[in-house]
Amino acid sequence: MPKAALVILADTDTHEALGRIANALEVAKEMKEEGEDVKIVFDGAGTKWVPELADPEHKMHPLYEAVKDKIEGVCHFCAGAFGVRHKIEKLGDVPLLSEYDEHPSLLRLIRNGYQVITF
Repeated sequence: MPKAALVILADTDTHEALGRIANALEVAKEMKEEGEDVKIVFDGAGTKWVPELADPEHKMHPLYEAVKDKIEGVCHFCAGAFGVRHKIEKLGDVPLLSEYDEHPSLLRLIRNGYQVITF
């Protein structure tokens, strides 16, 4: 049974980035529907997606909601660096990860058998 950790690094400022988040969420949805083990991590500039996708008016919101239960979390450090930490904390339902120097531990995921795929 495959295990994948989808790491969202894409910024929010281009059409290309919108395509990357759409593809990441579609992969997560497919894996979820097939009963595979999938986790989503927002890191780097990708942390900016969480407040945007949580907005019911965003066109990707329904897809985000479909896989929200597969979100492992958001990089604590990067959420602060990109100015969205308070917005994420206010949402209250997406954890901030700070396992290694205020960042998520990708090593932990790899050690637990997850293939890391970046978007």
